[in-house]
Amino acid sequence: MERNISDTPMLSNRYKLLETIGAGGMAVVYRAQDMMLERPVSIKLLRQDFSGNPAFREQFRREAKAAANLSHPNIVTVHDFGFDAGRLFIVMEYVPGKNLKALIRERGPLPVAEAVNLIAQACAGIGYAHRAGIIHCDVKPHNMIVTPDHRLKVTDFGIARALASINPDEHTDEVWGSPQYFSPEQAAGLAPSPASDVYSLGVVLYELLTGQLPFTATDAQELARQHREARPVPPRRFNRDIPPALEQIILKVLSKEPSQRYRSADQLGRLLAPFAAQPETLQPFPVEQPRSAPATFIPQAQEPASRPRPVYSQPAQPPGQHSGEGRSISDPFLSPLFTPDIIILAIIAIVLWVGMLPFGAYVLLKLGVLGVP
Repeated sequence: MERNISDTPMLSNRYKLLETIGAGGMAVVYRAQDMMLERPVSIKLLRQDFSGNPAFREQFRREAKAAANLSHPNIVTVHDFGFDAGRLFIVMEYVPGKNLKALIRERGPLPVAEAVNLIAQACAGIGYAHRAGIIHCDVKPHNMIVTPDHRLKVTDFGIARALASINPDEHTDEVWGSPQYFSPEQAAGLAPSPASDVYSLGVVLYELLTGQLPFTATDAQELARQHREARPVPPRRFNRDIPPALEQIILKVLSKEPSQRYRSADQLGRLLAPFAAQPETLQPFPVEQPRSAPATFIPQAQEPASRPRPVYSQPAQPPGQHSGEGRSISDPFLSPLFTPDIIILAIIAIVLWVGMLPFGAYVLLKLGVLGVP
């Protein structure tokens, strides 16, 4: 039975657990406070039956270290991991917003441009991980957090494995990923590849555009069979707003053979770019504010790292107005022609001219130009 948050208020004498923000079959996620650095964080606390397995703890440690090396705007940053009170945990940046699955439940199918914009961001983050030799292995909308300003961040690389450690001939009875979203090769127990993440991204995009999954069943075994053998219904049958060219991309991504899909998430993202909305055209959506922490644990006000700092500019002045005194710009001494530098140069020139008058008169007198006897 999962212990209440009050039973484990502090981890490693550093992280104060504040409230539960999510739970799954493997772990519970908390909003927490890093007491050392005075910043909000998210903590995924694994269940005790997983934490008690020494082999799993070592695998988790390796994967958390790999995830901590990923630094990208579309990836939730891993700050720390550890083992305390018989529980494994991983510490991540706190990202305000909601997961993509909750967004689908609230809104149903998203407009094409908005849906593609979100998946293109997921492609950017996962593609970066692919270049670093890391496969996510569990791409699904639950692992994608969307901020109010439509920045998407992929989380939960905790089960990912370094590409270099994968034997292409590996075969195991252990299935990685979630049955609704995993690839045919994962369903068959084969080693995942970047193309496996690409397939899962295609499933998420299909769901975003149609409001439903390409394959549904009452049990995981039947779902696995459908991923391996069944052909998905073309998404345009559910949503006629999907351009035919985009439909062809989705169906290619959902190919049964990895070699028939796009090689990486980066390649998929480049192909989706023409269908994506520009970020400035998207309307922000409200999110539930976290409950206040005890006064001693409230951090100093700071902006979330995922949101760019706004740039403020001075409002434009009406024509003919000067911001200093409210005088008309038509006043010649407020004109850009009469700057302080020009005025000083003019005064110097006048002084020199006046000073040269006696000398000039003397020269002219000697030359007889003035005609003085």
